[in-house]
Amino acid sequence: MNKESLILAVDFDGTIVTHDYPHIGEDRGAIETLKWVTSLGHRIMLWTMRDGVQLEDAVLYCHQQDIKLWAVNKNPGQWTWSKSNKQYANIYIDDAAIGCPLIYLEDGKAPYVDWKKVRRHLEHIFAGGQVLLAKTGIHGIDY
Repeated sequence: MNKESLILAVDFDGTIVTHDYPHIGEDRGAIETLKWVTSLGHRIMLWTMRDGVQLEDAVLYCHQQDIKLWAVNKNPGQWTWSKSNKQYANIYIDDAAIGCPLIYLEDGKAPYVDWKKVRRHLEHIFAGGQVLLAKTGIHGIDY
């Protein structure tokens, strides 16, 4: 990892895959983008409400897709400087976050993250000034 390595907290349902809880939804572009993120030396923390068997299923899915998870629901080094339950990351990608680009379906099903737009935003962040820009969150860029 380089000194510019960022931590991305990424939700699972509606974000990495479409909504189909307790089952695993479909990929809509997350896998390719998350592999690209880790190839640049950045770290992925799976950040999900899933627990128990459903969490194990999500972690297994990520591993089967060759998404390298740095952590699951916990920032491994955070305990040295904070006891907070809120886990630190530079960037949070979550379908429930305000400003996160979504794709809305005509059939009334829950929307999911638009990974083409997220990828463009990450390319902008990684191109320069990434630490400063990353603190602004996923919103703040016109798509």
